[in-house]
Amino acid sequence: MKKALLLIVLFSISVFTGNAQDSSSKIEVNRVLGSYTYKQNGNYLSGKQLLQLMDSNNEAMQLMKSANRSKTWATILGGAGGAFIGFPIGTAIGGGDAKWELAGIGAALILVAIPISSNYNKKSKKAVDMYNNGFSSTAYQFKPTFDLNLKGNSIGISMSF
Repeated sequence: MKKALLLIVLFSISVFTGNAQDSSSKIEVNRVLGSYTYKQNGNYLSGKQLLQLMDSNNEAMQLMKSANRSKTWATILGGAGGAFIGFPIGTAIGGGDAKWELAGIGAALILVAIPISSNYNKKSKKAVDMYNNGFSSTAYQFKPTFDLNLKGNSIGISMSF
């Protein structure tokens, strides 16, 4: 009975240890349409999730905070610019007297938002690169597997890497 219980405990430990995921793995960077997408373990990451991951690297975290502020401003200015452009267009389509000065102001806001958005892209990529540089290349590639070996009256756990 004791051997069976020991066998179950050891087997459970080896299965859970062998299937554990390392939550501190590198972040993949992909360039898409002038911007970047970030993935870790196959999951896409938002700016807020990137900031949470970078908690262990203070310099990267500060740069990511600055990047997120840039993204917020770019979103606000771009949205306001789009509204200022859309309102006169909607008025003109509806047959009213459109105020095209608003469309000009909207275009100016969008032109200001573009370099701010570009600044977000540069800062966020640099922050991710700083974060990824914190990993040693050998530790990142080290992925051992554990096996439970049963031979006669003996039990063993082997690790392969």
